[in-house]
Amino acid sequence: MTSDTTDTTESVETDAGTARVTWHGAGRRARLVLAVSHGAGGGIEARDLRALAAVLPAHGVTVALVEQPWRVAGRKVAPAPKTLDAGWRGIWPALTRPGLPVIAGGRSAGARVACRTATELGAHAVLALSFPLHPPGRPEKSRAGELLGAGVPTLVVQGGNDPFGRPGEFPGGTYELVEVPHGDHGFAVPKRAGITQEEAVAVVTDAVVRWTGTLG
Repeated sequence: MTSDTTDTTESVETDAGTARVTWHGAGRRARLVLAVSHGAGGGIEARDLRALAAVLPAHGVTVALVEQPWRVAGRKVAPAPKTLDAGWRGIWPALTRPGLPVIAGGRSAGARVACRTATELGAHAVLALSFPLHPPGRPEKSRAGELLGAGVPTLVVQGGNDPFGRPGEFPGGTYELVEVPHGDHGFAVPKRAGITQEEAVAVVTDAVVRWTGTLG
């Protein structure tokens, strides 16, 4: 599935139900797999996930867009974290099948899953898009421990106006953080911002291209 640049989709059975992986192959130049899952309120149609799938293969990174079983089943509400983790664990063998180092990634709730399971699954690195540092308006409910405990090279890409945690709220650590100016939790920017929506998305893709280039 990574031997050419044709997009393919496969179903994967997990303990949490049937998941789905859509592959965007980098062809013979592939050196890494970036596996990214969606958040609790949306799917792989998110603007940042679509953009990564379009841009990264040209830079030697095969992108696997992962749909958790609850989403494949058509449910509207994400299950408990332990069920999300079980689904991700079940998908992992399919992600490692191409024989390349795998970056565990996700947006929002998917980023939390990637952080929680990275060391256990042997992830090469973690990409955390819009990491939900805390529920909106509840900074005392910090999830920083999940991020700091990833145990592998980690890149956080965070909107400057994300109500789940603005860049300045993040604790010090060994991870790298890139800010999308004026971006909200979905990296949407207001029309009055000094940056267009296309430029905001390019901040995300440019950061990931640069970072994956440092991972070998």
